[in-house]
Amino acid sequence: MGKTSKKVLARLRRKRRVRKKIFGTPERPRLSVFRSSKHIYAQIIDDVHGRTLVAASSLSPQIKEKVLSAKKEGGKTAVAKVVGELIGQRAIEAGIKKVVFDRGGYKYHGRVKALADGARAAGLEF
Repeated sequence: MGKTSKKVLARLRRKRRVRKKIFGTPERPRLSVFRSSKHIYAQIIDDVHGRTLVAASSLSPQIKEKVLSAKKEGGKTAVAKVVGELIGQRAIEAGIKKVVFDRGGYKYHGRVKALADGARAAGLEF
């Protein structure tokens, strides 16, 4: 079985279950979220052509100052909201208005919800 924890395997099982139903088209791509212990990453993916259209993370250089101040004020949840706003802003610039939200096997709660709220605030429709 290797060194992958039961917790990670359970999340991957949930992720597969969610991905059976969610599919990103060129008209309505998929907003995928990955949450590590320190950072959060988001990508907008066109599954038909298999390419990432837009990406953002808490490591993005454009929001470095915002991330540092958000981390001090509200922790990782506040950082996730900033990342959500950035991905929403980049998507609108790329001409993407509607997306399908893929929570990646995580609960729609906390950091994942904050990222979704930030993307909605930037003008994305789910």
